[in-house]
Amino acid sequence: MNATKKLVGARIKNLRESRKLTQEALAERMDINTVYLSNIERGMANPTLDMLIRISEALDVEMWEVFDFGQEVSPKDLRDALKKVANEISDEGKLKTAVRILKTIAR
Repeated sequence: MNATKKLVGARIKNLRESRKLTQEALAERMDINTVYLSNIERGMANPTLDMLIRISEALDVEMWEVFDFGQEVSPKDLRDALKKVANEISDEGKLKTAVRILKTIAR
């Protein structure tokens, strides 16, 4: 149960940050205390169903998205994975192709 609370909290934090919201801004939208929101995000509080509904509405997401843990990977982890893959490419031609592809994606 504790691990699930941490996952839910981390997901809420991720959704909040992806919308460029501070804890203060989200708490204000929900009319709750910032400390309580912080406790939810850290997995220290057990939000009720009503609170989860308020969170999803304030974040403008469907309820199921709060429980979608499949893509919980930090940007740092993604960069580290990218570096690891780049270091494993030994062929210079393939490495140049990979760089061109990434530059195109970054535009």
